[in-house]
Amino acid sequence: MLTPEPAESRSFRDAKEAVAELSRLYRRSIEFLAEQFEATIETADASRRIRAYYPQVSITTTSHARVDSRLSYGHVSQPGRYKTTITRPDLFERYLIAQIDLLIQNHDVPVTVSDSSTPIPLHFAIPDGSYVEAEKVDRLGAPLRDIFDVPDLAATDDRIVNGTYTPVPGEGMPLAPFTGQRIDYSLHRLRHYTATRPEHFQNFVLFTNYQFYIDEFCILARQMMAEGGRGYSSFVEPGNVETRAGETEPSDGVAPERLPQMPAYHLKRPDGEGVTMINIGVGPSNAKTITDHVAVLRPHAWLMLGHCAGLRTSQELGDYVLAHAYVREDHVLDADLPIWVPIPALAEVQVALEQAVEEVTGLSGYELKRIMRTGTVATIDNRNWELRDHREPVERLSQSRAIGLDMESATIAANGFRFRVPYGTLLCVSDKPLHGELKLPGMATEFYRRQVAQHLKIGMRALELMNELPPERIHSRKLRSFTETAFQ
Repeated sequence: MLTPEPAESRSFRDAKEAVAELSRLYRRSIEFLAEQFEATIETADASRRIRAYYPQVSITTTSHARVDSRLSYGHVSQPGRYKTTITRPDLFERYLIAQIDLLIQNHDVPVTVSDSSTPIPLHFAIPDGSYVEAEKVDRLGAPLRDIFDVPDLAATDDRIVNGTYTPVPGEGMPLAPFTGQRIDYSLHRLRHYTATRPEHFQNFVLFTNYQFYIDEFCILARQMMAEGGRGYSSFVEPGNVETRAGETEPSDGVAPERLPQMPAYHLKRPDGEGVTMINIGVGPSNAKTITDHVAVLRPHAWLMLGHCAGLRTSQELGDYVLAHAYVREDHVLDADLPIWVPIPALAEVQVALEQAVEEVTGLSGYELKRIMRTGTVATIDNRNWELRDHREPVERLSQSRAIGLDMESATIAANGFRFRVPYGTLLCVSDKPLHGELKLPGMATEFYRRQVAQHLKIGMRALELMNELPPERIHSRKLRSFTETAFQ
């Protein structure tokens, strides 16, 4: 077995120094794997097993310390040893410093940084954009997995965040909701699905199910860049095409020949507090897929902006629906989050959305009720539900007090609940199938032109309002279970 020289464990009472050591150990490991892979391919030498390990951070406490109970993270629940493997400390530097600093402050003990016993899969160590010739791999005469570690899907799961993880005796309890390998898996999936690198993603995320919103977002972002940025530093499109503040044309990246499955667009701030917008397309499967992966980036909040069917006679096309409850008939999360689990509305998100609607539309109080209704949103997995016998689904929708119906919102909210990512939903009524109001082509064009720009401004303003709050206000205790990891 060929491995890097083992590193001695080191203890730290300074979070920045601890993260610097994590970065050093991580760089050493991935550089070792990259160098050995290149040498193995060139020499066709398959005689050795080559391995490097993720770094890890751990903490041991013997006290039932009383901490600030208002804070939903930053402390462990009982005495013991806690640890987690770490990947990409360069990408997560601010996050790691904040989480580790809280641990040190709350428990008054040092954290320990060391090598873990978890191998880094070769696939996660090869630099982004690398090209491996199949012919050279074939010359090895042995499968790559006989030489290097490959992703272990048996260990890449959501047991920790789902609350179903049981530590092996003596192993230690989890310190973070995701392991290093689970994070690496999602970082690679994000590149594939969105055609942008993980480092471009921002802490506030908008999901939409219509390209019209993306088109409007791009117009707004390019205008901002041309005007100097308005507080944003750059705008990134698929292919990592980047336009910087003060520029009218991109200066980096190459646009893909065709858009990926769920293209992402990033209005960036230097501190990562900007806005990422993703067109997830239609359906709960896409909604679950993308939120499964965005969650590892630990965003401060995500919102769903899209269209829905209005279910009430009092609604008009273009009215807004602010979800405060969800009917989940998407089925994609049934195995991870039982259907009997309620998905609560989060006060900070609801207040920000309603305030944003008031500011953008100029309406408030009782007048606001003319264009916005707060209530239950139902999410289903059957796009053509209207073609069924209406009696059964309409009865259930009425009993649930639903006011809007779509195919993504409850999935995004439920995964936000599951992953402890604050969530919210503001939809726009685009048709009323129960009342025979379907858009004609001309009506649709006018509707989109008039309403999408306003809807997007509301979503952006809501995120700005949440960004003015300290992180501990956004990350609600409502999302924490009986036994939680210390890392948010």
